[in-house]
Amino acid sequence: MPICIATQIGDSDDVPTTKAGISDYGVYGKVVKVLEIPGQGKDVTAFIQSYGRCLVKDVRGGRKWPFASAVEAPEDDSMTDTSEYRLTIEYLSRTVSEYIHKNDEIPDIAIKLMSGVQMDVSTVNYYCSNIPFGDVADKLELLAEASVHERAMLLIRKLNEGIRLCEIKRDIREKTSADLSDEQREYFLHQQLRTIKEELGDGDYSPEQKKLLEKAEKKKWSKEMEEFFMEEFDKCDILNPHTPDYSTHIQYLQTLVDLPWNEYTEDNLSLQRAEKVLNRDHYGMEKVKERILEYMAVLSLKRDMKSPILCLYGPPGVGKTSLGKSIAASLGRKYVRMSFGGLHDESEIRGHRRTYVGAMPGRVIKGILKAGSSNPVFVLDEIDKVSGSNYHGDPSSALLEVLDPEQNMAFHDNYLDVDYDLSKVLFIATANDLSTIPTALRDRMEVIEVSGYITEEKIEIAKRHLIPKEKENNGLKGEKKLSFNKASVERIIENYTRESGVRQLERQINKAFRKLAYRKAYSSDSDFDIKITPNELEDLLGKPPFYRDIYQGNDCAGVVTGLAWTSVGGEILFVETSLSRGKEHKLTLTGNLGDVMKESAALALEYVKAHADTLNIDYRIFDHWNIHIHVPEGATPKDGPSAGITIATSIASALTQRKVRKNTAMTGEITLRGKVLPVGGIKEKILAAKRAGITDIVMCRENRKDVEEIQQIYLKGLDFHYVEDVQEVWAFALTDEIVDNPVTYSVEEGQGYIRS
Repeated sequence: MPICIATQIGDSDDVPTTKAGISDYGVYGKVVKVLEIPGQGKDVTAFIQSYGRCLVKDVRGGRKWPFASAVEAPEDDSMTDTSEYRLTIEYLSRTVSEYIHKNDEIPDIAIKLMSGVQMDVSTVNYYCSNIPFGDVADKLELLAEASVHERAMLLIRKLNEGIRLCEIKRDIREKTSADLSDEQREYFLHQQLRTIKEELGDGDYSPEQKKLLEKAEKKKWSKEMEEFFMEEFDKCDILNPHTPDYSTHIQYLQTLVDLPWNEYTEDNLSLQRAEKVLNRDHYGMEKVKERILEYMAVLSLKRDMKSPILCLYGPPGVGKTSLGKSIAASLGRKYVRMSFGGLHDESEIRGHRRTYVGAMPGRVIKGILKAGSSNPVFVLDEIDKVSGSNYHGDPSSALLEVLDPEQNMAFHDNYLDVDYDLSKVLFIATANDLSTIPTALRDRMEVIEVSGYITEEKIEIAKRHLIPKEKENNGLKGEKKLSFNKASVERIIENYTRESGVRQLERQINKAFRKLAYRKAYSSDSDFDIKITPNELEDLLGKPPFYRDIYQGNDCAGVVTGLAWTSVGGEILFVETSLSRGKEHKLTLTGNLGDVMKESAALALEYVKAHADTLNIDYRIFDHWNIHIHVPEGATPKDGPSAGITIATSIASALTQRKVRKNTAMTGEITLRGKVLPVGGIKEKILAAKRAGITDIVMCRENRKDVEEIQQIYLKGLDFHYVEDVQEVWAFALTDEIVDNPVTYSVEEGQGYIRS
């Protein structure tokens, strides 16, 4: 009994039970032989002799025993007796021979087998069933054709397509006919695949490649950059997706499309809003705020400008880093912070070349990726801590291109290997010590000094920011009546902290609130109405580690009050001079003085010796008496030239036993001729004098401009006396009143005695 043989459509169901799972046409015939294959279980091989085509009608029997019913499909052989059919068969035979000859997968012996086929109706069916070409869909297309002549024409077309494909393969093989290494062979195979895709119009990419193309279409890059990206993208076709090189290249392309090329956030250029934001977040810092508002004003007028490179220089804890966030908020830009503390590798800035394993872009490009825009506020924190030249390169030199407004429009990262525009980025560097920054790098930045806070400013900062913040951090936000009064905050600043910034102040406030939180949690007291006063601070913070310097009066000769600037603000210091009998005529300096301060003491002594007549003293005193100059608090290093006039006045007072004017302090450098030179740190020194109860301050006339820049509220209660030489200092500071129990120095005997 003949059986019907049809192929399965698709592979979703192993046992098709419907007509949709079986091809429409098949063949019918009889089983000639059945063989069992050893070692294959129940699998068998059946040999079937086909009689002709059949049309499948339906499938019945369910999943266990499905079977199909079919009817014979007649052949249309009406054209077989025509000359056109015979010519078609002859051309088909030649095409078959050509296809076998050019297809390397078919042995040449097949040409001889095919040449022995008789030229009749069965020739077409023989070629269709025995020549390896196309896939199952091509076979079914030929099987569905009822006309023998049309079936032959369809077979010729498919063989010609196969011949063309074989020619393409041969061309590729000839182009890559050299001896192939494993890598070259891999390249050849992918090149072959690429050529086939181009010829057949097959643009099928992997999902990750499609995502890259979708992102690339949305980028705002230039034509040159677009061409560069497509060149790099095309390299994916010649890389094996299963190799590390492919993953590395995809990661590189991902970085290119993730970068915000020519994408900028819109600036909010309202000067009133910006000023409000800056004042809300930071108290003081007038120079920095003024510079930012100037930048915004110019930007609002010009709309397009190169961003400046600002360097905020000052002691730790004054708010340099946090100021970057406020600037970003005032401009409406993204904020990125990059810490340079301890950075020692140049590739951290410029990135690694892609030839290295694990290559990645530098931290500058990473910051731009993180921001998602090409004009963020970029804070380069602790730029003075960057290591110098070493075997990893010179990171500080690599920053020259980043921080140069004339160069950073084309910043070259080694990983990207293309230029990136950084000219719209607002770089803000912070530093504690300018001396460690290379000169070339410092020259590219606009340095703005952020000086330490004075006591009055610290009180305002604590009131506005620190107390509310620490109150919330310690779970006391709901206690509305809990607060510090002004006197207690000032006591913490003066006696519990010694700094320019407010970090220690914040810690002390936090400590006080922790103690209060403990009391509240321990006692479960619902009424927590406490106003912290100075008397309660010792219970909360312990004994104060520091005590504010207080003016000690003018009862002793040779003791003069000077003004000094330190890294934690201004302070007063006392210069003491005494004389002792001796033949060495030496000058002794104690108090942990630096070289510059020792030179100032030597200059002051020489000036006093040269002007002994002015002071009405015998010049021979210096031959019989040794002079000892001491600055108390010997554990604290002291240096600088600003104590020059203080030392000169102290020596003069000790020699003449004249009192120094009450509540007077002084600062200024002297020369050998007695000229008084200007010094720095005037604001801090003035406030230190005010805290110590000083009413009169003597300084160089050229420092008047520094005093005029200080707000009048900080100058209230102070009188300034501007001088140009030491004689003017003595005229004002040394009174005609002699101290009680004065000492007179005898020239003849070298002994001192108390004047009655």
